[in-house]
This record gives sequence, C-alpha cells and structure tokens, in this order.
Amino acid sequence: MPNHYAVAVIPGDGIGVDVINEGVRVLDHLADVTGAFRLDYERFNWSTARYFEQGSYMPSDWTKVLQPFQTIYFGAVGWPTVPDHISLWGLLLPIRKAFDQYANVRPVRLLPGLRGRLVGKGAEHIDFVCVRENTEGEYSGVGGRVHRGTPHEVAIQDIVFTRMGTERIIRYAFEYAVTRGRKSVQSVTKSNAMQFSAVFWDDVFEEVATEYPAIATQRYLVDAMAARFVTHPESLDVVVASNLFADILTDLGGAIQGSMGMPPSANIDPTRRHPSLFEPVHGSAPDIAGKGIANPLGTIWAGQMMLDFLGETESATLLMQAIEAVTQAGTVLTPDLGGTATTGKVTDAVIAALTHAGR
Repeated sequence: MPNHYAVAVIPGDGIGVDVINEGVRVLDHLADVTGAFRLDYERFNWSTARYFEQGSYMPSDWTKVLQPFQTIYFGAVGWPTVPDHISLWGLLLPIRKAFDQYANVRPVRLLPGLRGRLVGKGAEHIDFVCVRENTEGEYSGVGGRVHRGTPHEVAIQDIVFTRMGTERIIRYAFEYAVTRGRKSVQSVTKSNAMQFSAVFWDDVFEEVATEYPAIATQRYLVDAMAARFVTHPESLDVVVASNLFADILTDLGGAIQGSMGMPPSANIDPTRRHPSLFEPVHGSAPDIAGKGIANPLGTIWAGQMMLDFLGETESATLLMQAIEAVTQAGTVLTPDLGGTATTGKVTDAVIAALTHAGR
C-alpha cells in the first residue's frame, strides 16, 4: 500500500497558480509511476484576490486549518496593486513564524546542460546550499514609526537575534553538512559594522563549530560573500546566514543558476510538530502570469525537496533525475533559459522522463 501524505496547496498570486498546477501534475504522475506514495491535496485560494474580496489573505483560523497537514506546497504571493510588505506579511511570513519553520534551505546548483551567467563556471563549479534563519533577525517585525508626515518622523526597525534562534540554525547547517556529505560550512555576517548582533552570531558560530571538528569552517562578511558567489562559487559548500543576508544572497544564487525560475526553497520545522512549506524562490511575476511561459522547474524541484523531507527518498531521487534529464537535453526549456517551450511543455518533458525511467 502506498504511503499517504496530507498536503495543503496554496497557489497564491500570478505565476504561482501556473507553476503549482504543473508541480501537482508531476507529483501525481510520479506517484502513479512508483506506486510508493499518494499526496492527498486540499487547495486553498488564499491570495491577493481574497484580500480585496474579504480584507485578508487568510481566514482568522488559518493556523487551525493548516496544522493537520504534513506539508504545504506554495506558489507565490504579491501583486502590483498591493504593497509588498502587506502581501508578504499577509500570507507567507505568518506561516513561517507560526509554524516555526526556522530552517530555510535553498540549493544553489547549476543543473547539467544549463548555461549559467558566469563565464568559465559550469555545473561542476556551482553546487552548494544556503541555510537561512527564517523566523527572526531582520524580519522579526519589531519597530515602528512616529511623528508621521512631519520633519521629525522616525522609523525604527529592530534586528532581533536570540541565542536559541541563532544556535539552532547554525547547528542545523552543520547537521546538514554531516548528513549530506558536505565538507565545510561558511558563516555570513557583517560584524565589522554590526558590533552587537553580528558579533554575537560569530561567537555562537564558533561555539557550535567546536562540536563538529570534521567540518571545516570559514567566516565571511556579507559583501565579500556576494563577491565570492560570483568569483569562486566552487569554494562554497553550506552557507549559513541570517534572514536578510541569506534572502539577498540566494537571489544572487538564483541568477548564477541560470534563471530565477530554477531555485527551489524549503521552509522547514525540523521538529515536525508543524507542517513545513515548499516553494520556488521566484516571485509572482505579474508581467508573465497566465501567458504559459513561466518556468515550472523551480516548483517541480521544490516538490522533489518535499518528497525527500517526507522520507520518499527513492521517488525524490527519480524526480531529480528526470529534471536533470530535461535540462541536460536542453531541447524543451522556457524563455528564461533561452528556450521557446511553454510551461506545460516543460512539465510534459519531465513527465516523459519519469515515464521512461519507470519502465
């Protein structure tokens, strides 16, 4: 009998709808090919459209609604008619915080066959992972504005680093390195300028590192790390950073992977007390929404990460091989990767690769 998993599907806005539909199509086909699992979906149309209709992105009892699910498969959020800080804080950030999805894992890998943006750097040079602290730091939401509209207006945004939050994400990065056969962990801060929070992070990193003597460590300032992403990506293995720094760096990571349509993302509660969320890194891309040209591979890859998280490692491996077969062939790619294929045609190619592998 196949293993059953409860999955909440939240397409969200823009191309989130397009790519999530394709991701579900691939996962369902993989389930049929392997017979190993079944994903029992429930779809939630929580989006900007709901915000305009009902005044909120989610119902007031959304935590109770989502808690029974093992995972959440998420598209994107954001639309030009709503400020980004309202849409992000209306949907995605509350889920990450309420469900303590403190580990955000984003692979930075140039898949075989794809042409990256860095001259002389191929798939053998770009293969590392970013581990992002996902619930505090610069995105803690602590601060305020006073004297609005006057010459004396003040805006304060506090950065919050707790020992628990900092220690657990750094330890997660080291554990990831150990379990995935990685050799080193690189920590990113700005401790030459941020003499309290960043130096605190550095101190905790050094303390945790003593527990993992077999793992090499390096520390970088965030500006130097941004340059290293471009000049020496092959020197990176597991990069751990705070919420804001890792958010910025992983967009750079997407660029060197060939397209922002490629990188996936996992928002994980390692304790599994709450559902974890899997999504592409890209945004809602309103300019191409509904045109059938969005790249679905980042979302399909996020689905692969979801299967791996659920323990369906053989199926996850099979799906990754199918994605790589499509990029290696290079004949069915969306415009962002230099091709002319539609979103659906790329999905069809992944499904065909799965069918071939399952024979």
